[in-house]
Amino acid sequence: MVPVSIGRRVAMEMRHARLGDRRLNNRLARTVEALAAHPGASVPEACGSWAAAKGAYRLWDSPRVRPEAIREAESLATVERVRGHEAILAIQDTTNVDVSGHPATKGTGPLDHPTARGLKAHSVLASTLEGVPLGILWQRIWTRDINDVGRSRRRRQHETREKESQRWITCLEEAQSAIPEATRVITVADREADIFDLLAAPRRPGSDLLIRAAHDRRVSGEARHLWKAVRDLPVAGTVTVSLRRRDSLAPREARLSVRYGVFAVHPPRNGRRDKRAGPVSVKVVLAEEVAADEASPICWLLYTTLPVEGPDQAAQCVRWYSRRWLIERYHYVLKSGCGVEKLQLREAERLERALATFSVVAWFLLWLTYRAREDPGGPCDAVLAPHEWKSLYCTVHGTPTPPARAPTLRDAVRWIARLGGFMGRKHDGEPGVKTIWRGLRRLEDIAHTWSILHPETAPQTSSTFVGNA
Repeated sequence: MVPVSIGRRVAMEMRHARLGDRRLNNRLARTVEALAAHPGASVPEACGSWAAAKGAYRLWDSPRVRPEAIREAESLATVERVRGHEAILAIQDTTNVDVSGHPATKGTGPLDHPTARGLKAHSVLASTLEGVPLGILWQRIWTRDINDVGRSRRRRQHETREKESQRWITCLEEAQSAIPEATRVITVADREADIFDLLAAPRRPGSDLLIRAAHDRRVSGEARHLWKAVRDLPVAGTVTVSLRRRDSLAPREARLSVRYGVFAVHPPRNGRRDKRAGPVSVKVVLAEEVAADEASPICWLLYTTLPVEGPDQAAQCVRWYSRRWLIERYHYVLKSGCGVEKLQLREAERLERALATFSVVAWFLLWLTYRAREDPGGPCDAVLAPHEWKSLYCTVHGTPTPPARAPTLRDAVRWIARLGGFMGRKHDGEPGVKTIWRGLRRLEDIAHTWSILHPETAPQTSSTFVGNA
């Protein structure tokens, strides 16, 4: 196996890029390589020279570069990783790319707060059932029209396809069409996706939903409404899930009671939908935290089309829903780790091209974090080139002599995190993505110096990454 550096490995994600010009393809790959090797750095700092930085800015400025082409290349690379998995999670979520701090940026629109300006981004993150990210399957970026602000009540009567909420259904369709039918696709989404048209949307065989409920919908039966109907069910068992660090809350284990049943959910009375539409039969799982000391104990009411014929299957749905946290971390890395909201590109179109470029970098940082947790005993040379892991080992251990065999991936990632400020104490747990991206910035400089002193460990270099236009 030819040694490949971290930056080059991420740049290979762009091997399917077709920008219409081989030079643009190569410029895109070189830009991704530089940004991946220096996550969180400014564009000039990451690129290493003004000429390289100018090339990145020209890439984002070129009207010939379609953001959709960059996202399509990333999607194709993701689908390749999905192949061979019996089932994957397709996790959807929306985030704001807030550039209010750069008011001169043209083409932006209002965000959730009417005084904030920026872009909206909706992403579908593919993940293994165990919670290892596989890449971005689909992403949509758009700008809200200032004239639509304050019109939400009038838009309630519109059909879903005329509203922003259509994105949830579109993402379902895109994921279903991209992923081979041999792989089961489980769409996971938060309460914002509680749309009747999504529950009623046609799905191919092997495509299922796992959606958190937001509305107390009408159901058939004496209870007439969903929450009361579910609470009337007996507790079927308990499940323990790991909750990640959030805001000022430390990560913890939560024990949840589980109820489940099958209900016929009726369409809402308002709206212009087909009046002949009848109820949709879905399974419902209610998970509530037992004896919680937290101010906001966990309470998840989940719709699903997955088989739920016993407490074990209901508990599995709860575990899979807990993986939804991954896409929040992805958006966090994209905005905070890659710093896309700090870019001063002056136009929304340039920002969208930059977002597409940084997206693959954010995914890799997330993948490295969770891959080390899922496969701690695997060798690190599957990810790091010899000059990277050897220089890392010698720097952390204060020795000029690296070991003959590559250390484990878990050890290597923890050492990278130590470069980024991770203390590694017994109660610290595994390092988070923030200390890892900080450590990677230092590792690049350390590894570059090592490769000068030990040229036999340096990977081969090439100015060409992708060959077709």
